[in-house]
Amino acid sequence: MESLACGVSASSVFLPVPPMSPEVASGLYLGTEAVLFYSCTLPGPSTFSRAACAVRFALKPQYSAQSTCWCRKNDDVDATVVVEKDHFMDDFFHQVEEIRNSVAKIAQYVEEVKKNHSIILSAPNPEGKIKEELEDLNKEIKKTANKVRTKLKSIEQSFDQDESGHRTSVDVRIRRTQHSVLSRKFVEVMTEYNEAQTLFRERSKGRIQRQLEITGKTTTDDELEAMLESGNPSIFTSDIISDSQITRQALNEIESRHKDIIKLETSIRELHEMFVDMAMFVETQGEMINNIEKNVMNAADYVEHAKEETKKAIKYQSKARRKKWIIVAVSVFLVAVIALIIGLSVGK
Repeated sequence: MESLACGVSASSVFLPVPPMSPEVASGLYLGTEAVLFYSCTLPGPSTFSRAACAVRFALKPQYSAQSTCWCRKNDDVDATVVVEKDHFMDDFFHQVEEIRNSVAKIAQYVEEVKKNHSIILSAPNPEGKIKEELEDLNKEIKKTANKVRTKLKSIEQSFDQDESGHRTSVDVRIRRTQHSVLSRKFVEVMTEYNEAQTLFRERSKGRIQRQLEITGKTTTDDELEAMLESGNPSIFTSDIISDSQITRQALNEIESRHKDIIKLETSIRELHEMFVDMAMFVETQGEMINNIEKNVMNAADYVEHAKEETKKAIKYQSKARRKKWIIVAVSVFLVAVIALIIGLSVGK
């Protein structure tokens, strides 16, 4: 069996989608090219390294299954692929994993923020501990989001250097695609966070409006917005004279909600620039990402079809082998009979 070395420069080695390995099946497929960066066991000691190889493939019929991976048949010689590690891409995938984990952490923080929002909105005077926890979560989201944005920006700035250097086109495409996918996921998580903050502001504003009604002060939405934008909670209470217990509780909640909204708006403003910047990038990359998703789905369909075809091939091969042995057995029997007849004839 011939062994072909495949590093990042060996982009001329053609392979179809590997159908037998779930690890490889979760790799990245780009149009007519396959990018394999997950583990896949080959016959013998050779393996596909997680960070190693990007090989192109063409969906052509002249390929045969070899163990758990697909190999090209060339002049009746099956070829397996030995993958060499590329430390440059190894470092890149490590960075990708870090960004993915950070985005997942932000998503987890966002869920906790939503829970705290619900607790705060359901209580007239929430405990200070809950508000402190919410503030800490918002700080963590901001800190982690800034780190993710910095890393994504760093990858983006390296694209020109990649293309002008000695990196292969496949490597560059992997990096660009991974960057686009991570950026979109990051924007999706931050959009969810922004929506949660906006909803919390609207519901807090509704609580203020209801408490104002309790004190006998009726306001329109525009008037309430003007009050909130003033940044001065006393504007709500300056002309309220009543000193009843209900009114005092209402005023306390009004001032508390107003402070919450001021903090919230500060947080939203701080994240606005980052959010818009990343959202614009993702919008420009949207078509490419959609094409990737389509190709991944097509690859998955091809994998299932390839599995079925492989099963059929094995079944047909088994039947053919059985028929061959039957023919051989019958032939041997006929030769024996003929030899016996000839022997008897000569004996006479």
